[in-house]
Amino acid sequence: MDNIYLLIVIALAVLAVADLVVGVSNDAVNFLNSAIGSKAISFRTIMIVASLGMICGTVFSSGLMEVARKGIFNPGEFFFDEIMFIFMAVMITDILLLDFFNTLGMPTSTTVSIVFNLLGAAVAMSLIKIVADNGSFTEVVNYINTEKAIQIISGILLSVVVAFTIGALVQWISRLLLSYHFEKKATWVAALFGGAALSAITYFIFMKGIKGTPYAGETFDLIGGVKIKDFLEDQWIAIASVNFVVWSFLSYVLMSFAKVNIYKLIIGVGTFALALAFAGNDLVNFIGVPIAAWQSYEAWEAAGIPATEFSMEVLSKKVPTPTLLLFLSGVIMVVTLWLSKKARYVADTEINLSREGEAKERFQPNFLSRGLVRGSILVSKYFNSILPSSMKSTIDKQFEKPVISLSRDKVHQLPAFDMVRAAVNLMVAGILISIATSYKLPLSTTYVTFMVAMGTSLADRAWGAESAVYRVAGVLNVIGGWFGTAIIAFIAAGTVLTIINFGKGAAIAILLFTAVLLLARNYIAYNKKAKEQKAEDTLDRAESSSIQGVIEESAGNIARVVKRTNKLYTNSINGLAVQDLSLLKKNKKGVIKLSSEIDDLRDNIFYFIKNLDEASIGASNFYINILGYLQDMAQSLEYITKISHKHINNNHKKLKYNQIKELKEIDAELEAILGETKEAFDNRSFEEIGAVLQSKQKLFDMVSDKIQTQVSRTRTEESSPKNTTLYFSLLLETKDLMTATMNLLEQYHTAHDSSVAPATIDTPTEE
Repeated sequence: MDNIYLLIVIALAVLAVADLVVGVSNDAVNFLNSAIGSKAISFRTIMIVASLGMICGTVFSSGLMEVARKGIFNPGEFFFDEIMFIFMAVMITDILLLDFFNTLGMPTSTTVSIVFNLLGAAVAMSLIKIVADNGSFTEVVNYINTEKAIQIISGILLSVVVAFTIGALVQWISRLLLSYHFEKKATWVAALFGGAALSAITYFIFMKGIKGTPYAGETFDLIGGVKIKDFLEDQWIAIASVNFVVWSFLSYVLMSFAKVNIYKLIIGVGTFALALAFAGNDLVNFIGVPIAAWQSYEAWEAAGIPATEFSMEVLSKKVPTPTLLLFLSGVIMVVTLWLSKKARYVADTEINLSREGEAKERFQPNFLSRGLVRGSILVSKYFNSILPSSMKSTIDKQFEKPVISLSRDKVHQLPAFDMVRAAVNLMVAGILISIATSYKLPLSTTYVTFMVAMGTSLADRAWGAESAVYRVAGVLNVIGGWFGTAIIAFIAAGTVLTIINFGKGAAIAILLFTAVLLLARNYIAYNKKAKEQKAEDTLDRAESSSIQGVIEESAGNIARVVKRTNKLYTNSINGLAVQDLSLLKKNKKGVIKLSSEIDDLRDNIFYFIKNLDEASIGASNFYINILGYLQDMAQSLEYITKISHKHINNNHKKLKYNQIKELKEIDAELEAILGETKEAFDNRSFEEIGAVLQSKQKLFDMVSDKIQTQVSRTRTEESSPKNTTLYFSLLLETKDLMTATMNLLEQYHTAHDSSVAPATIDTPTEE
């Protein structure tokens, strides 16, 4: 039985590596987003700077490992076997929870995850011990370090409000002073801003860096014989003031003589600082528990006392973490940072929520986001009514954005926000984390950096009338995920601990195997989703500014839509024929994806029209008509897949043999027509479209015959109202699908053959 604890230590070591990987994938968003979003420096440079910061941070993070040992529970109340079970439950739950959020692309807090995992597992073990001793449930407070736990949780929750508010306030003041034309301001103005930002960031580096090293406890006569860490905390005003003067002077010199862009320097130094903070603050979340387990095992083995009798009071003492382990952890984190695709997926979520101007919105508005936006508009109108006109004019002038060409090809090249906002994000996040560090709080760097970014976005008027409800909904979704993390972590860790406590080794083996399966499943599912997004059938936006170019470019989209239409329609008929619910469910998702891509093309019409040259304005009419017909096709497909899925999902009667046979005949004819259509557009042989149009009547006649046949069948032999409704719906919607397709082909055929401006082309009438 004793060997089980050695196996647990080994398993925890493996889990620590996996936790480092999923943790970095989640938390890279904290220190990469400002630099990536502003595009101030190259991506390669950002990664190198962040990597150096992470290595330094891991080496300096030894002190915070105490949180995993005694920050949440009182180790002296537990025996060795109980502590090991707690640690195992915490690590299994933590890695699965973080990987789940990474797969969703949602930035969550690794600090909250580990804190509530420890709390949930410790409470569960405490309750098990209390029940075994016939004690009172109120005794659970003896096992939990309630004072420290409440302090940690309060600090984490408070950081959400404080970070958002401070971020918004500092950004508003910065923009008011610098405006969007900050690069045209006098050198001394930028130097003062650089002095403030760099002094805050460097003080933050001192706080996070030196306090984690053995030198923090050293005393020097030069600083009055006090410890370095105490000097940093007590004399912060003097240090910050000297820092500000020195950095302001250096900023002025660098800009005046070396022509250095001070904003780029701030972003580079700030990225290093936040990467250092992430590694120093959050490393405990990934390896703190395994290291505590290993040190517990060493103490127990040296004592020679049975595991069920060895008190874990030893964890209450301060035990330094070997620097080699910290360094190796840093190497794993850096490698993950460079290789992880999920890290970039999570980063995209925050960048898009804080992006200046329009973007493809990932989150849908809800009643809460709409209510908050309406309330904010009313508050804004009230303040506008009481402010003097001259003041409003001055403020609005500072917030005037530079006029930039709206051509589509530049939309994706523009940064998500400018360098001023990126600098403020880094500066404010660094200050807040420094304050938390001085109070020995393992603050959630995710909460701080995310909420600062959202606050600066709001203050910077990045959330306009066309995007506010989506962005607010996104912020609410992320915050909801954070609270979900806490609740799920607490319950899941407690549940896993209970299973381990009663199942011992067998339960651990089963849970580890299950965890591996779930991680593998998430990895495969994510890769599959990523490949689908890069599929060759994805629709492309039109970028040409002439009618000839639009005809050529749109042909590719038509070919892809026709190919997918063919597949989706056939899958619907086949799914009905064999009553394959999973195929119909997958088909529904495929139609939704197609509709979403077509909607995205329609959303791009504004930029498309803006980019047209004067001689080709008529191309807009052609392009709009094409998109309209594509949308009609998608709507018909959506209806067909929906009613097919609903019929089988509700376990209604199977369609009769003759009905299936007739539908397959229509499908075969439709497949032939769509196949010829795809080939014509693939080869850009637009003259072949005429041949396809000539065969349309055959399919329309076939559908009409089937409708008449079903009318006769209903009067004589049909006994199922649901089947009749489904069959008629399929036939009528198939006819609508073909009408939209033929209208699209006629638009192309007329435009190509007549070689006239599309504005003069009459829209074909529906049949």
